[in-house]
Amino acid sequence: MLGRNKFSEWLNKRSPAQLIMIFYIIAVTVSCMLLGMPIAHKDGINLTFMEVLFTSVSAVSVTGLSVVSIVDTFNSFGVILLAIVLQFGGVGVMTLGTLIWIVVGKKIGLKERRLIMADHNQYSFKGIVKLMKGIFKLILWIELIGFLVLGTYYLTYFPNWQEAYFHGFFASISATTNGGFDITGQSLIPFKDDYFVQTIHIALIIFGSIGFPVLIEVKDYLFSSQEERKFMRFSLFTKVTTFTYACLLIFGFLIIILLEWNHFFADKSWHEMIFYSLFQSTTSRSGGLSTLDMNVLTEQSQFVTSALMFVGASPSSVGGGIRTTTFALVIIFIITFARGKRTVAFFRREVHEEDLYKAVVVILMAVLLCFTAVTILTVLEDSSLMAIIFEVSSAFGTTGLSMGITEELSPVSKVILMILMFIGRIGILTLLFSFNNERKKSEFHYPKEKIIIG
Repeated sequence: MLGRNKFSEWLNKRSPAQLIMIFYIIAVTVSCMLLGMPIAHKDGINLTFMEVLFTSVSAVSVTGLSVVSIVDTFNSFGVILLAIVLQFGGVGVMTLGTLIWIVVGKKIGLKERRLIMADHNQYSFKGIVKLMKGIFKLILWIELIGFLVLGTYYLTYFPNWQEAYFHGFFASISATTNGGFDITGQSLIPFKDDYFVQTIHIALIIFGSIGFPVLIEVKDYLFSSQEERKFMRFSLFTKVTTFTYACLLIFGFLIIILLEWNHFFADKSWHEMIFYSLFQSTTSRSGGLSTLDMNVLTEQSQFVTSALMFVGASPSSVGGGIRTTTFALVIIFIITFARGKRTVAFFRREVHEEDLYKAVVVILMAVLLCFTAVTILTVLEDSSLMAIIFEVSSAFGTTGLSMGITEELSPVSKVILMILMFIGRIGILTLLFSFNNERKKSEFHYPKEKIIIG
């Protein structure tokens, strides 16, 4: 009893960022126990601790990188467990935690609300619990519709309805959570000529990665009356996120067509070219599923895909990376600075200086982390530099695309990828804030002095 009290006291002293990290570590531990159970594996399969741990981290961080073949390793029960872990990792520990608190009748106090804010990068207590409930309901509805549509459509692919709907169930969860795992053994390559399946997956990936607050605001707008819409205004977050997401999607689509025009697309029809490019651009946000082997692309396309994965998805979504808003803020800041202006503005709204500081810190830290990881892996592995950059970007962006080197990596390299996946999921700011219990303002200032820059 005394030990429990000390542990509770210790937890109460932790900052929200530290608690978020602890909760995700606990989630990985529980996932290890679930996915490591022999009853979850096919006959004759014995996984090592490293294989179970890597799969668990990849699932909790909804990345999709894997050192084992999911279809050859896990039985139906194991696949269901994996889907549950993906669901848990996708919506976030605090979203499910909020739901559990509501079910058991626990009052959600100030500390719990601070945890929810930290997990979903929110700035206000207002409506935070309502937002969590809305996120959970909306994601379930999206997954349910995806499951029914894909499962019904898969009746033409599989011999019985049980198998068709089972594949539809897992595919819907994997795409919506941007998990990147598959139970086909070949990702979506078997459906490379089926544009309906690709379109549904593209929609599910976008729903999962564009940001939960965006989905909530759009849903509220669509289901409101004409009179109510007159007084509704989309938040700056929704405007910036949607605009940046669309720009990155279009950029990826066009640049891949341009780079592969005389290469992979040389013998492809116009519609094949469009869907290959569109799916590749979409999945590089954080999806991880693929309709082609990454090795068939040129190095230029592989590098652009790595850059898109590095940016990742939107804040408060299922994805990782530096996030779309961070990228947008820094780009606009550079343009604003080049024009000699002092304030950064989006859609007639000025941006807080603190947000600019955060954006710059996130990008610098992300570059440092990925550069360090690439350097270490090039020393340890025999793979090409491009394959390593691609793998590191995929891990940090919690994407899951790979050039096929994941299983061949050394244990140290796998640990580095797991760290990147974990950081990519919780976010760099959460990582940095976890080093201090409280963020304090300076009580005094030193004299200022100019430094020569550039």
